[in-house]
Amino acid sequence: MPALSFDRLTHTWPDGSVALSEVSGTFGDGRTGLVGRNGSGKSTLLRLASGELTPTAGRVVRDGDVASLPQRLTLDVDAPVADLLGVARPLAALRAIESGDVDQARFDAVGDDWDVEARAHAALADAGLPPESLDRTVGALSGGEAVLAAIAGIRLRSPAVTLLDEPTNNLDRDARLRLHEMVREWRGALVVVSHDLALLELMDDTAELYANELTVFGGPYSEWRAWLDAEQAAAAHAERDAGKALRKERRQRMEAEVALARRARTARKAEIEKRVPGIVAHGRRGAAEVSAGRLRTETQGKEAEARAALDAAGRRVRKDDSVSIDLPDPEVSSGRRIATIGDGDRSWVVRGRERIALTGPNGAGKSTFLLALLGLAPADPAPSSPLAGELHVGRVGYLPQRVDGLHEDASVLDVVRDAAPGTPDRELRNRLARFLVRGAAVERPVRTLSGGERFRVALARLLLADPPPQLLVLDEPTNNLDIDTAEQLIGALRSYRGAVLAVSHDDAFLARLAPDLVLELRDGTLTERRG
Repeated sequence: MPALSFDRLTHTWPDGSVALSEVSGTFGDGRTGLVGRNGSGKSTLLRLASGELTPTAGRVVRDGDVASLPQRLTLDVDAPVADLLGVARPLAALRAIESGDVDQARFDAVGDDWDVEARAHAALADAGLPPESLDRTVGALSGGEAVLAAIAGIRLRSPAVTLLDEPTNNLDRDARLRLHEMVREWRGALVVVSHDLALLELMDDTAELYANELTVFGGPYSEWRAWLDAEQAAAAHAERDAGKALRKERRQRMEAEVALARRARTARKAEIEKRVPGIVAHGRRGAAEVSAGRLRTETQGKEAEARAALDAAGRRVRKDDSVSIDLPDPEVSSGRRIATIGDGDRSWVVRGRERIALTGPNGAGKSTFLLALLGLAPADPAPSSPLAGELHVGRVGYLPQRVDGLHEDASVLDVVRDAAPGTPDRELRNRLARFLVRGAAVERPVRTLSGGERFRVALARLLLADPPPQLLVLDEPTNNLDIDTAEQLIGALRSYRGAVLAVSHDDAFLARLAPDLVLELRDGTLTERRG
């Protein structure tokens, strides 16, 4: 029996927009990576599968209990870590019994789970956390530690089906590697939505949600991608061949029509000139009409078949819209001083069109440093912190991890117009269309946008600013991007003629960005690695 089944699943949001329409399919046992473009409905499908959302129509069939990673778990800073692990109740009861409490309710709460504390410590060890973390709060953990602890708690509970939506977002390199190891050893059905290529390579199957169709391929992402690319190449070849065949049949039909018209004119002329007896001419005319009708039917039929073949071949070829990012030239000379970054012992000057990557473990202070550099937050008040930074240019574009700085009641067009006040609305609409924000969508209030739409608008606002920024500061820019859009962004950044300072844990993104300099922040100290 499949772990999860979807039967004509439909979900409509309160504003009437359709998130999913009649989606059917199954997820089997084992590990499945769920991929698809931003806005295809992957997260909505997981929320329906977990029971967080109720479908408008259709149904979800679950083979056992389903657990999912809480998306906002790091916001509940006062919650005990034992809650993340799902052991708070039996653990409290066990400790009360050990202290002499003989209330029957305590024994009922423990049940058969007398080794709960030992198992909790083992789960924390899997997450790279010491045993004493069990008695700390979520706020005492870094974001990455909290995510790993929550995933370890799910493993501890051993549900039949587990759903993880972008579990590696904001995880540092060590935390990602630890999560990868946990996934390798996963028991039960696991469905993961992710743009982390290394994580997707650990999957047994790859499922794609595309145009409300859920298809499953037996193999990890790279094998599925190779199959899809080959299938699309074959489909494009078949479409070209079908187009040639249609043009041939159309040409032959037109040539046949010309021949029939010529033959008919010759027959009419012979009849008028009485070169043949009337009865013979009449008989020939009748036979010719029958022959012409047969030929027309035959050629039209072949043309219709060729057109149907072309339509069928065309349906196999994906003609997806994709984000098209073309950054303006900020006219930064190669020697122009852009910014200075230092840690008290050393300093680095960012010049011209350099690409700088800032890496380091969760909690090292990378985002805080960016805010201080940009003047958006006070510098670290701790006197022991030697980090320092200074901007030498005035035009700086900043994309934070959380896209929450947009005016919620303003329209999309208003938000982008604020960044480019001298650009005509028509040009802004054309540019927004390249970010897949078109038509009436540009008039929608920001508060009505989905997460993917919101991110594209924030990215458009940043990249369409007029005058263009001389320095782009990006904090985990690939967290909210599908793989194809991330590729578009990387290509744009590589050709951008200004400076780029990017914070990222995404090794694949950094490798493609090819930074001139990598600075790792650890324990308040910056260490250098040249690209």
